[in-house]
Amino acid sequence: MSTHAKRERLLLADLLEAAGPEALTLCDGWKTRDLAAHVVVRERRADAAGGLLVSVLKTRLERVQAEFAAKPYEELIQLIRTGPPRFSPMSLKQIDEAANTVEFFVHAEDVRRAQPDWSRRELDPVFSDVLWSRTERTARLLGRRSPVGLVLRRPDGQTAVAHKGTPVVTVTGEPAELLLYAFGRQDAADVEVEGDRAAVDRLRAAELGM
Repeated sequence: MSTHAKRERLLLADLLEAAGPEALTLCDGWKTRDLAAHVVVRERRADAAGGLLVSVLKTRLERVQAEFAAKPYEELIQLIRTGPPRFSPMSLKQIDEAANTVEFFVHAEDVRRAQPDWSRRELDPVFSDVLWSRTERTARLLGRRSPVGLVLRRPDGQTAVAHKGTPVVTVTGEPAELLLYAFGRQDAADVEVEGDRAAVDRLRAAELGM
C-alpha cells in the first residue's frame, strides 16, 4: 500500500516536471531547479544535508546543492521519483513517512502556489488528520520565533499553541493551511487571522518555520 510520503513524493515530482526548471516557488530566491536540487541533496547526501541544521556546514551544503542544481533537470526529477538509495535510512518506509510526508507536501505547495493559475488541492479527511497531527507535534518548534502569542485552530475548534505570550493571535484554517502558515508561508495560506491589529502585523512580518 502506498504511504502518504510516497504519494506526496510522486506528486511533487509531477509538479516540478510540469512547471519546468525556471519556474518560481514560494521558497525565497529558489526556482524549481533549486528546490529539486534541495530535495535530492537532503535525502541522498547526508554529508551535506547537515547544513540544514548546523550553521558551520551551511557552506558545504550550498556548494553541493549548487552542483546538483547544475545537473540536467530531468535527472533531478527522476532522482526524486525513485527516492533515496537502499543504504539510506530514508529508504525505510517508517522513516520515509516520518521525515518526508510534511516535507514533500509543503514543497509541492511551494511549487503549486507560486504559479499564477494555482488552485487549492482537496485533501481527504485521513490525510488532513495526519497533517494536523504533525502540526500539533511541531507547533512549538515552528512558532518559536513568533513575536506574539500564537494559537493555531481548526474549524472544529481543536487548537495547538505554537507560541505562548501576549497579545495572542489566533489563526484558523484547515490543517493543510495551518501547516503552511506555521512553516512560514503566511501569505500563501488560506486562513483567518484574529487578534490585535498591531500584533497581527508583527506576526505577518515574522519568520516562522524551521
